[in-house]
Amino acid sequence: MKVEIWSDVMCPFCYIGKRRFEDALQHFEHKDKIEIEWKSFQLNPDLETDPTTNIDQYLADKKGWTIDHAQQMNAHVTQMAAEAGLTYNLDKAVVANSFKAHRFSHLAKKHGLGVEAEEQLFKAYFTDSKNIDDNETLIALGKQIGLDATEIKQVLESDAYADDVKHDIDTAQYLGIQGVPFFVLNNKYAVSGAQAVPVFEQTLQKAFGEWQIENSKPKLEIIEGESCSPDGDCG
Repeated sequence: MKVEIWSDVMCPFCYIGKRRFEDALQHFEHKDKIEIEWKSFQLNPDLETDPTTNIDQYLADKKGWTIDHAQQMNAHVTQMAAEAGLTYNLDKAVVANSFKAHRFSHLAKKHGLGVEAEEQLFKAYFTDSKNIDDNETLIALGKQIGLDATEIKQVLESDAYADDVKHDIDTAQYLGIQGVPFFVLNNKYAVSGAQAVPVFEQTLQKAFGEWQIENSKPKLEIIEGESCSPDGDCG
């Protein structure tokens, strides 16, 4: 059963939601039958990468907050992340446009490494304070998961996979997705936000139960004609 996840690399709740979903999946008895596909979403497509600005200042400017309020909000999110087993260093996060990182993610997905790429991107941004809009950073991340450095460089220096990113974003708009993370299970059920682990567990059970029934036997539209049955009756 397919689970599609729309997210943005710079979304703090997306990494938390990823970890909570993984916790739910870890205890799901049919986890080996779940296929995860990550989809691109940009929270701020016009953002200009600026390694000289910290995330507190960026949020204060964007939201009209005071620096103190921005720091309080980031401290709250950092605590949420810690409860999910993640380490956030938001005071050192590099303000960066995520479009190139999404193109990198699509390259990884082509090689069956989409899940691994997302984990590396989130860790690079939130924990290791890396610039996820920098070619050398992305090449290093790709090498860690088994991608070819030359291919990564060629992709990043072109506009390869730009249409794939835009298609994901257009699909999100078509589905009415207004925020991320956004999880779609079996193209039927959706979970919005970094929900608690039990919410993911319950939705997985429900969606998978229906998926099993739907895929238990082939659905064929049969045009009847002369045939022979197993008991030898022909007519």
